[in-house]
Amino acid sequence: MKKMMTLFMNGFLAVVLAACGGNEESDGANNEDKAMTAEADQQKQMEDMQKKLEEQQIDEEKTVAIVNDEEIMGSQYNNALASSQGQMQQMGQDPTSKEAAEQIKTQTIDSLVGQTLLLQEADQKGYQASESDINEKLDEVKGQFKTEEEFEAALKESGMDMKSLKAQVAQDIQLQQYVEKEVPAGEVSDEEIQTTYDQYAEQGKAANQEVPKLEEMKPQIEQSLQQQKQQEQLVQQVEKLKENAEIDIKI
Repeated sequence: MKKMMTLFMNGFLAVVLAACGGNEESDGANNEDKAMTAEADQQKQMEDMQKKLEEQQIDEEKTVAIVNDEEIMGSQYNNALASSQGQMQQMGQDPTSKEAAEQIKTQTIDSLVGQTLLLQEADQKGYQASESDINEKLDEVKGQFKTEEEFEAALKESGMDMKSLKAQVAQDIQLQQYVEKEVPAGEVSDEEIQTTYDQYAEQGKAANQEVPKLEEMKPQIEQSLQQQKQQEQLVQQVEKLKENAEIDIKI
């Protein structure tokens, strides 16, 4: 949410600064004109990209999939889609190309189906987010903003309200509880840590970068490998749940 607001403010400020600077004269006027033109071009590119991204969205009321009689709606799909699009952009890739769009669509549906199956399993096993845990997490989210007004604006910009945000936070906590108990992080051997460090060191030397000692990096490497193993186990758990699930993809 905060990232979207940052993008919006950058574009808004570019327009305002261009308008305010229109009557100023100086020896560097030509340079200012070029800078303003560049800003305008950049703003147009951002707007064009945003339009293309939004074209990939679907009707919020449309049923995307049915998982064990539970519907996944277009609103859920669009939120997950935006996250996938953002991740691809961060990797320097264009999520609006034909190939990427199909890839994102498939990944988004798979992710939503997997999440739904895990949440259903969490419900059956009795995992629930307490009101205090939900409120604590909401306070963390609000703490990312300077004022309540800024938070409310970002919430509106994201197409959510407090009710939907609270529901999302509750699901996140419930899923986290389930994963921590049912899919614990795997143990990592010293040999695995050494192998990973050697690979990192080799890459660092090839790039003429200073490589920290193993002792300094060991905790970070161990945590990363544990997360990888947990992720692999989570994928296996989803595949296992799919075997006995009724899944109907509608798009």
